Amino acid sequence: MAAKVRKGDRVEVRSGEHKGQQGRVLRVNPELCRVWIEGVNLVYRHLRPSRRNPQGGRIQKEAPIHMSNVLPVDPRTGRGSRIRFEVERDGSGKVVSKRRVTKGGTVLENVKATAS
Repeated sequence: MAAKVRKGDRVEVRSGEHKGQQGRVLRVNPELCRVWIEGVNLVYRHLRPSRRNPQGGRIQKEAPIHMSNVLPVDPRTGRGSRIRFEVERDGSGKVVSKRRVTKGGTVLENVKATAS
């Protein structure tokens, strides 16, 4: 099955401690079904002093979230939305929002469909 999010997409967290927060996808790991979202699920990393970081200290960084807990954001409504993939007869494809409010769906992005 095709992944519903890619690097650079704007997504909304739909469950867990960070429910309702939105951010840009920084990284995707399809094998583990994990995504890293900018500004969401921040954790502290404690660093000991080294040549690279002589002070040591704590840095904040994003931790991964399971892919099933995020939804792509519909630009028309500004909320997370389920999506569907549509393929035209000419082989071009598009990702369309399934939100009822949009009456027929908003095209989120055009993609090149692969022949299978």
